[in-house]
Amino acid sequence: MKFKKVVSAALVAVLAVACMSGCGDNKDGQASAGGSGGDVVKIGGIGPVTGSAAVYGMAVKNGAELAVKEINEAGGINGKQIEFDFQDDENDAEKAVNAYNTLKDWGTHAILGTVTSAPCVAVGEVAQADNIFLLTPSGTAVDCVKYDNAFRVCFSDPMQGLESAKYIGDNNLAAKVAVIYDSSDVYSSGIYEAFVKEAKNQNFEIVAAEAFTKESNSDFSVQLQKAKDAGAELVFLPFYYSEASLVLKQAAGMNYAPKFFGCDGMDGILAVKGFDANLANDLMFLSPFTPTSEDEAIQKFVTDFQESYGDTPNQFAADAYDGIYAIKAAMEKANVTPDMSTSEICDALKTAMTEITIDGVTAKSLTWQSSGEPSKEPMVVKIADGDYAVVE
Repeated sequence: MKFKKVVSAALVAVLAVACMSGCGDNKDGQASAGGSGGDVVKIGGIGPVTGSAAVYGMAVKNGAELAVKEINEAGGINGKQIEFDFQDDENDAEKAVNAYNTLKDWGTHAILGTVTSAPCVAVGEVAQADNIFLLTPSGTAVDCVKYDNAFRVCFSDPMQGLESAKYIGDNNLAAKVAVIYDSSDVYSSGIYEAFVKEAKNQNFEIVAAEAFTKESNSDFSVQLQKAKDAGAELVFLPFYYSEASLVLKQAAGMNYAPKFFGCDGMDGILAVKGFDANLANDLMFLSPFTPTSEDEAIQKFVTDFQESYGDTPNQFAADAYDGIYAIKAAMEKANVTPDMSTSEICDALKTAMTEITIDGVTAKSLTWQSSGEPSKEPMVVKIADGDYAVVE
């Protein structure tokens, strides 16, 4: 009995030491997920790889994995190899939090994610409480970077709405503009609100503003008819390309041919199965990336991506690729090591992210503000002859 008690006491001591080495204290003094220790840097990812938004999540997953492969082949981060684990959230906020908890239990040091805005906001709440670093490649809602542990690679919704209105006005694309937007989606409604606000400073009039929801996103005949009746020469579409492909098809069916202008969610419309690419000719949209750029770094990225995945990368893949390199640069700037707690790493990265500059495929000299927002200029892409081209 005495021997068993000694063994039990020793086991408790060992477990206590293990807990201390595996856990850190967050900024509120509560236990947070610790670094995995060992000899690898663990980076998690969250996004939809199944469901209706899987095309975005798979692009992010693949873009991130390509960057991880390159970094590991070049020696890793501070000499340590990266382990990357991407969890499926099916574009669902509750499932995104479950994915986050899985990565937390795994011992992640930082998370690239999430991919879409609503899950990103949900994960942001729990990650802030745990003091775990987040870098979303494509979460555009304002609240995705609500806390000081969260940064983004992409443009915010307000920025896209503002810049779209400015571009349409500065280039005199139309005097009368209609907007069709998804009032049930924070991405779409956020862009819409900023667009309407900036339109008041521009030389065009919004003659129709028509909403739809995720329950009514297959028939746009009413919205298009109102835009046509109002004499709209341009229709602004601040939502994703799956619905946009239906808008273009239905507009053609009613002999309505205005100019169409969208945002980064439009990237990928030419890949919609069964969609006539000719219907997208002259469609313009804001984007941080186009695979047809002649930039040497972009062309290398495109070639390597195509060889690895048999597909052409979109801006979601590009943002994720830059995101992993940003995490690498920030970790190296902060001298992060795997034996640090996740909370310690998060605190170090909050500062380091504002001190790094990377030459990415979505922007040259890409930097970040303490607000979590990136500093980079958007480009305007126009579809012509079934392909994407940058508008100079």
